[in-house]
Amino acid sequence: MIADRGYYNSEEIKSTVDARITPYVPKPLTSNNKSKGLYDRRDFVYIEQDDEYQCPAGERLPRRMKTLEGNKVMWRYWSSNCRSCPLKSQCTTGKERRVARWEHGKVLEQHEARMNQNPTMMQVRKQTVEHPFATIKSWMGMSHFKTKTLKRVSTEMSLHVLAYNLTRMISIMGVKPLIAAIEV
Repeated sequence: MIADRGYYNSEEIKSTVDARITPYVPKPLTSNNKSKGLYDRRDFVYIEQDDEYQCPAGERLPRRMKTLEGNKVMWRYWSSNCRSCPLKSQCTTGKERRVARWEHGKVLEQHEARMNQNPTMMQVRKQTVEHPFATIKSWMGMSHFKTKTLKRVSTEMSLHVLAYNLTRMISIMGVKPLIAAIEV
């Protein structure tokens, strides 16, 4: 299963993996730390056997606290040595740098590794998905929707997609086999 960056959702990725479907969804880069010149979450390495993180300065951040965010169990990690760290100004503006980890963080790490091993996967998605949208836009005459309100626009778009899919099925199967498949 391939989806755009905007569809990244940790719970959905886990449920997809649990259903034995391999997801490919790039993670959005939402942290402003890099733009501020600070280390971001990717600079902290999780050490599974110790259930700790290691910061860029080499300090260990042990697990300290469990919280519930919505329906997700999160673990918080931090070090008591941040105040005396020479890299603190590059790491955090607070008292210490805290790192959060979802209880199913391993699933997300495996997903991230899979994404890194298959960097061309999103190019495949563009090749297969962008073509139908370009065709539909062309059919619409590159214009806006003819209707107003979300409900009507949704209906109009659904009709365009239905017409596209029927046209594709006719070109793939032919008219008679398609009619036979619909009648079943």
